[in-house]
Amino acid sequence: MRRESGAKVENMRFSADAAETLALKVLGWLAGNDELLPVFLGATGASEADLRARATEPEFLGSVLDFLTMDDNWVMQFCDGAGLPYEAPMMARMALPGGAQVNWT
Repeated sequence: MRRESGAKVENMRFSADAAETLALKVLGWLAGNDELLPVFLGATGASEADLRARATEPEFLGSVLDFLTMDDNWVMQFCDGAGLPYEAPMMARMALPGGAQVNWT
């Protein structure tokens, strides 16, 4: 599931601003997806009004990335359309509140 973008993906780091920007792109992609938007709304309990009202909240944007990364096919569809490596949504998620991964080793 690796897609090369010219730069080494292992070195990809997102600032909070860049992560929020990517999450907003995902939110726009979801909003334009008639099949997936209702699934997102049902899974998060958000309404369409919430999407507009909370789109600037880093915590909400983190939930958008959490939702996307639940399914590899969704990640691939979004990243293919956006021209991003498949790892980008997860890397962006780690830069937002609640996104730190626990390392058990």
